[in-house]
Amino acid sequence: MSLKNLEIYKSHILEYGFTVINTVFSEEEVGEIINVLNNIDTSRENFRKSEDLFAIRQFLKELPEIKDLIFNDNIKRVIKEIFGGKYFVVKSIYFDKPETSNWYVAYHQDLTISVDKKLELQGFGPWTTKQNQFAVQPPLNILENIYTLRIHLDDTDENNGALKVVPKSHAKGIYRPETIDWNVETEEIGNVEKGGIMIMKPLTLHGSNRTTNGRKRRVIHIEFSDIELPEVLQWSERMN
Repeated sequence: MSLKNLEIYKSHILEYGFTVINTVFSEEEVGEIINVLNNIDTSRENFRKSEDLFAIRQFLKELPEIKDLIFNDNIKRVIKEIFGGKYFVVKSIYFDKPETSNWYVAYHQDLTISVDKKLELQGFGPWTTKQNQFAVQPPLNILENIYTLRIHLDDTDENNGALKVVPKSHAKGIYRPETIDWNVETEEIGNVEKGGIMIMKPLTLHGSNRTTNGRKRRVIHIEFSDIELPEVLQWSERMN
């Protein structure tokens, strides 16, 4: 990957809310990651399986053996130079959108974080609880600080559910999708090559269409922050 000048990517994220960097993983490295994924026991409770979607929540906790494959030298450099030296993992999910998937995601922002317990805290709420996992909408400064890294294990374009984004929407605070004015806003498709990454701010409005070309779309989604949560609240998947 041409990582000579990561500043260009960093400034693109700050201005537009996202960027795409291709050839971050070699063909061989992608193959090794897929090999681990193909050999897992899919019956565990953090695994969600339907004909439209296979997902693994708390991905790095569930598959610790995959960590060294994901955090190669290129990714470590991206984290250090684009995010910052103090950033750590706060959430990880694996999505497999199969070839026949009708999975469609409407425009939204990612407004919740995963935490270890439920507490009454000023500025935190509403709360949701699923399978003993707690998610909460935190104050805006915490959301604004997060970077989402999406590692693509397949070539992804508008025909197999690449993310659609609204550039610059990340700078507008909480943005209700039903209020999008398409006379003002534009839509961009985040095409990513196999072995490439997309970096996004969670407040960037994003969605994806159904697959129409019969091709898989497998993505590893990892969120990073460098903010410690207040009181005794902890990020539930915190990992350095």
